[in-house]
Amino acid sequence: MVKAIDTAAFRAALEAKKTLVVDFWAEWCGPCRMLAPVMEELSEAPDLGAEFVKIDVDDNPDLAREYSIMSIPCVMVFKNGAPVAKNVGFAPKKAMEEFIRKNI
Repeated sequence: MVKAIDTAAFRAALEAKKTLVVDFWAEWCGPCRMLAPVMEELSEAPDLGAEFVKIDVDDNPDLAREYSIMSIPCVMVFKNGAPVAKNVGFAPKKAMEEFIRKNI
């Protein structure tokens, strides 16, 4: 399950050094809505070992600025509190799974 979080919850997860897959999105974004079911499916994979979250850039513009998110959807992988990879735009399930597996 992909959990919707805000800036405070995101910062707490980073401080806890969790491996995060973060989907930066917005309600009005068509490609974001296309990516949502892909991320839901991937979040159920028991062998990925990451926490899947989504952050609405309209509700959390400070994070969008901090991580230079200019286009959405933008999926980022964070390890040990730091960003390690970024994928911008819609990607089909196979491509997104490869991106995540390569970076977690």
